[in-house]
Amino acid sequence: MLKPEILDPQGQAVQRALPRLGFEGIADVRQGKRFELDVEGPVDDAALARIHEMAETFLANTVIEDFVVKVES
Repeated sequence: MLKPEILDPQGQAVQRALPRLGFEGIADVRQGKRFELDVEGPVDDAALARIHEMAETFLANTVIEDFVVKVES
C-alpha cells in the first residue's frame, strides 16, 4: 500500500465515483497491490524472514509503500 502521506490519485478517483454509483458513506479510498506466494515446504520463521526480506528488497518500493506479510492456509 502507498504510505499515508503519498498522494493516491487512483484511490481519490474511486472515492469520487462511489456516490455517483450509489455507494455512500465511504470516507476514504486507498488503492494498493497484492502478491500471493505459494511456498514450497513449511512456512516457519526462517521462511517468513526470507519472504519479508524479498518484499522489502524486491516486491515493495519502501520509499513510498508499506507492506505486510501474512500467512493464509
